[in-house]
Amino acid sequence: MVVSKMNKDAQMRATINQKLIETGERECLKELLRAKLIECGWKDQLKAHCKEVIKEKGLEHVTVDDLVAEITPKGRALVPDSVKKELLQRIRTFFAQHASL
Repeated sequence: MVVSKMNKDAQMRATINQKLIETGERECLKELLRAKLIECGWKDQLKAHCKEVIKEKGLEHVTVDDLVAEITPKGRALVPDSVKKELLQRIRTFFAQHASL
C-alpha cells in the first residue's frame, strides 16, 4: 500500500511537471523565483557563503560537487517563507485554472 501511494505520488508529480512545461508556466515560475531570490538578497548571501567555504577549505581542495553539497542545505534554508508561499500560491492558482489533470 505504501509503495502504491509512492508510485501514485511520483506519477502525479510527473504529470504536474509535464503540464507546467507544456504551458510554459514552469519557466514563468522559475523567472519569478529567480527575481524574488535576487530581490530578497538570497543570491548575495549564498555567494558570500560560497566564498567562506572556499576560504576555509582552500581553493585547491574544493570541487564543484563539494561546494554544491556544502551550500545546498543552507541555500534551501535561506529561502524566505514569503517567497515559498508566493510560489505555492501561484502553483495552486495554475492548477485551479487547469483542473483537468
